[in-house]
Amino acid sequence: MGCVSSKRSKEDEGKKKIRKPKPWKHSGPITEAQLTQMREEFWDTAPHYGGRREIWDALKAAAEAELSFAQTIIDSAGVIVQSNDLTVCYDERGAKYELPKYVLSAPVNLILDN
Repeated sequence: MGCVSSKRSKEDEGKKKIRKPKPWKHSGPITEAQLTQMREEFWDTAPHYGGRREIWDALKAAAEAELSFAQTIIDSAGVIVQSNDLTVCYDERGAKYELPKYVLSAPVNLILDN
């Protein structure tokens, strides 16, 4: 027999504590300017992938914020976090939101612009 309280509810899923993504490497060296351009292109086109605009806006704000503030943004927007690093999330209606690692953190092979 299992205990009802031992299962995670949908509400608990949305309360996962988010964390920084694991270090990752781009396919080749990339400059800060190129990374910024990739991020801008993603956020400009993200609402066309489906889901609600306000959730995309909240995810963008969380991706660009400090970790503790990002948690507040995610919780306030009602985002259900599947992956603690925000790469896979859902809204309350069940729409899926997938974020590439490059919008969440910089790669280890980033070339700093001078």
